[in-house]
Amino acid sequence: MNRIDAAFVRLREKKQKAFIPYIAAGVPGFKETVDIALDLEAAGADILELGYPFSDPMADGAVNQLAANRALQNGLNDEAYLDIVRGIRTKSQLPIVVFSYLNPIFKLGMADFARRAKEAGVDGFLLVDMPVEESAEFQETCRTLDLRLIFLAAPTTTPVRLQRLLREASGFLYYISRTGITGERAGFEENFEEKLRAVKAASKLPVVVGFGISTPEQVRAVCALCDGAVVGSALVRRTLDDKPFADLREELRGVARALISPTKEIWP
Repeated sequence: MNRIDAAFVRLREKKQKAFIPYIAAGVPGFKETVDIALDLEAAGADILELGYPFSDPMADGAVNQLAANRALQNGLNDEAYLDIVRGIRTKSQLPIVVFSYLNPIFKLGMADFARRAKEAGVDGFLLVDMPVEESAEFQETCRTLDLRLIFLAAPTTTPVRLQRLLREASGFLYYISRTGITGERAGFEENFEEKLRAVKAASKLPVVVGFGISTPEQVRAVCALCDGAVVGSALVRRTLDDKPFADLREELRGVARALISPTKEIWP
C-alpha cells in the first residue's frame, strides 16, 4: 500500500487526524533538512510535504518565497533534493509528497523525475499550479508508479469542478482555507466552516486544510471538520532563523509538538 494511503488507514483506526508539515528542502541546509524531517516525525507528523524550490512561487507568501530562494542559493537541485529524500528514507517510512510548481518539474522531464522520485522514496506529488484539466498524462505516470497525485480545492472552486477534482485526485484533497497566498493568519475567512463541511461531505478521499494554519487552536478547529491540517509558514519561518542549528532545531521541535498535539486527540 502507498505510504500516504496507509497513513490515513492508521489514523482512522486510531481516531486521530493527520498532521502534515511543509518544509523547504535545503533550508537551512541539506543534512539539516533530513534532521528536521526526522524530528517532525518523532513529534508525531504523519505525512511530509517537502518543497522543491521554484524561483516564482506565486501561491506562496513572503516566508515560503524566502525559503525557496534560500534553497536555490544553497544549490538545491534535483539530485540534491532526491538525496534528501533518500536520507530521510534510510531512517524513516514517513510518507513524502513532492510539493512544487509545474515549471521546475516540467523542465526536469515529468515522467523521468517521477520515476527517479519514486526510486528515492517519494509517495506523491502536489504541483500547485497544475490544473486537473491538463493533468491526464501525469496522472497516468503517477498511477503506473503507484504515486499519489494530490490536487488543491479552494473556497472559489465550483461544485462541478470539485466533483472532477474528487474523481481524479488521489491520496488526499488539499482544501485551501482562504483565497490568496500562504502565510500565518489570525483567523479564517467568512463561511469557511460551511464551505469545508460541503467539501468534506462530497469527498470519499481524506480532506486536509492548509494555508494560514499556524496555531494549535487553528489545527484543532480544522480537525473538528476534516481529516487533518497542513502547517507550513509557522514551521518554515523557524528554519530561516539566523541562529545555531541546535537552537533552531530545539525551538522547531517545541513548536511542532504544540501544533501536532490536537491531531493526536481521540476524535469522534
